[in-house]
Amino acid sequence: MAELPIAPIDRLIRKAGAERVSEEAAKVLADYLEEYAVELAKKSADFARHAGRKTVKAEDIKLAIKA
Repeated sequence: MAELPIAPIDRLIRKAGAERVSEEAAKVLADYLEEYAVELAKKSADFARHAGRKTVKAEDIKLAIKA
């Protein structure tokens, strides 16, 4: 189960144009977004380690997004 709160996910879906959003739909998107974020964070941490740092910086995340 996702750690992301459902209400902000619901707002994102509505912002994208949906008039109504089921709770299950928001939960499914939250689960997917969390999985994607964890993978992105892992790649970012790898870039930081490769650069000889322990701290993940914005540049690492930007590189991970492009990779």
